[in-house]
Amino acid sequence: MIKKNDIINLEISDINHDASGVGKYEGMAIFVPQTAIGDIIDCKILKVNKTYAYGKIEKILTPSPSRIKIDCPVYQKCGGCSLRHISYEDELKIKKNWVFENLKRIGGVDISLENIELIPSPELVGYRNKAQYPVGFDGEKIIAGFYANHSHRIINSDTCEIQPDYFAQIVNLILRFMKEYNIKPYNEETKKGLIRHIYIREGKGTGEVMVCLVATKDKIPSCEKLLRKLLNLPYNIVSVVLNVNSKDTNVILGDKNIILYGKDGITDIMCGKKINVSSMAFYQVNKLSAENLYNKAIEYAEFTGNENIMELYCGTGTISLAMADKVNHITAVEIIPKAIENAKINAQLNGITNIDFICDDAKNTAAKLAEQNISFDTLVVDPPRKGCSGEVLDAIVKISPKKIIYISCNSSTLARDIKILAEHGYSLQKASAVDLFPRTSHVETVVLLSKGEIDSKKVRVEF
Repeated sequence: MIKKNDIINLEISDINHDASGVGKYEGMAIFVPQTAIGDIIDCKILKVNKTYAYGKIEKILTPSPSRIKIDCPVYQKCGGCSLRHISYEDELKIKKNWVFENLKRIGGVDISLENIELIPSPELVGYRNKAQYPVGFDGEKIIAGFYANHSHRIINSDTCEIQPDYFAQIVNLILRFMKEYNIKPYNEETKKGLIRHIYIREGKGTGEVMVCLVATKDKIPSCEKLLRKLLNLPYNIVSVVLNVNSKDTNVILGDKNIILYGKDGITDIMCGKKINVSSMAFYQVNKLSAENLYNKAIEYAEFTGNENIMELYCGTGTISLAMADKVNHITAVEIIPKAIENAKINAQLNGITNIDFICDDAKNTAAKLAEQNISFDTLVVDPPRKGCSGEVLDAIVKISPKKIIYISCNSSTLARDIKILAEHGYSLQKASAVDLFPRTSHVETVVLLSKGEIDSKKVRVEF
């Protein structure tokens, strides 16, 4: 029986959904981060449970053919990426298999691996349009970087392969300013200090940049001098925001925003539409891959131009806006008021008048429409990682759309919901995995579910 601190010989045969390698030793599954299928390693056991254990690489004896040279100096410490040691070609195979296994094992779907399309990211370097850097003190100097995996220990780094290079210049300027004017970073243990995070957002389609400082108070000493320094940089900074978060919390952003310069956020272009993105609004971090995702959803829907559709969890309206000129009418629902405000502004920016944006819980609106016996040709749903609630699924079944386009950032909860919907006559027709987060353990999925020929009332709903 293995025990903690044992060193064992282990061959990695699989990669789990947390991107840890999996090997078997005396019938027990051993999980080892930063390994690849085919690695043969000396593994040091860190923790032992009844049927599985966790370990780390002590020595790589025979490297996997999938292994590549690591191109990031802090990769083995930082918690951002988890697959930088594996070729991108093999990373895509792993992610496609994750989706396949979830659909088959959890969803009970009869599908072959070959029938799942995988759409790679057009960019692997600098693809993120958003970065949030925790700020701290290492005993000698003010630092900013990224949290170590499963911790709040800051790994000092001014560069990141998946973020634009110039973000580092903005961060370093702010750190120098803090040192010059003796502005303290926030300390989670003592609850003292001013600056908690530096948050940067970029419009890939417009070049607009937002810089947001997350602080414990609503004033920054010598703020005007900082603004002059930032605006002197050769970037199109159109927004500088102070976000106030004085709570003892792991949540990055507080509820209060103070615009120090310009506007509250940026404008970007998504699927040919102008998108207003406020500092607190959700927006996909990989614009080009998000466009691939939305275009695949439109392709699956096969719109004729006469459809009345419904979107649940619409956020700032990016999916509905992409679909608006291809359908008759859209009813879009989101519970976050600021997101709905953004969505309405986005519709106005693009002269779109055939979307009704409703601020409400998805289950409430869906249930209300179901009670009114109102149906839609197609329902689009893009829920959070936990998937759809039972109430939302019940309402969807009552609304009874002909087609459901389900977009998911978690294929395991997607598969669970597919199984529930299958009990009410919906079957999986098509599935694609879309890589929005290269070099990480995340992958998006879009599927088409169909119930066949159902009479759907073509009714425009007014709110």
